[in-house]
Amino acid sequence: MNPNLAAFLDQHGFAPDNLSALQADRRFTPLMRAAKEGRLDIVEALLASGVDIAVSNADGCNALWLACYNGDHALIERLIDAGIDINRQNGNGATCLMYVASNSKPDLVKLLLEKGADPGLKNFDDFTARDLAATRECLQLLRRLA
Repeated sequence: MNPNLAAFLDQHGFAPDNLSALQADRRFTPLMRAAKEGRLDIVEALLASGVDIAVSNADGCNALWLACYNGDHALIERLIDAGIDINRQNGNGATCLMYVASNSKPDLVKLLLEKGADPGLKNFDDFTARDLAATRECLQLLRRLA
């Protein structure tokens, strides 16, 4: 096993024998934690190990959600290129695109739209990413690129 990966797993209390498992609190897999921390090196090692990228946490979020929280473009692109569900809806029906639009992250709105995120999806309250856009810039991107 990659020594950086082994140290990361140990640091965060992950079992090295099941790299796709959620921790007991159901908040993170190793991939989710690495995505949240912006650790592209660890994400690469985990993807090379064959982790299940479809796992979602107790909130219904996959690793792409945590990568969007971090905001690292290369990491987000790597997860999308690996086949992660870009339109995964969490326990509230929200997508990553809705999250970044509602949190004033226009650079990520643009990236997700360019990578194929569906701006027409609605959350359980019947709102789209455009409805949730927190800034004019996010709204303009959703209008122009959607």
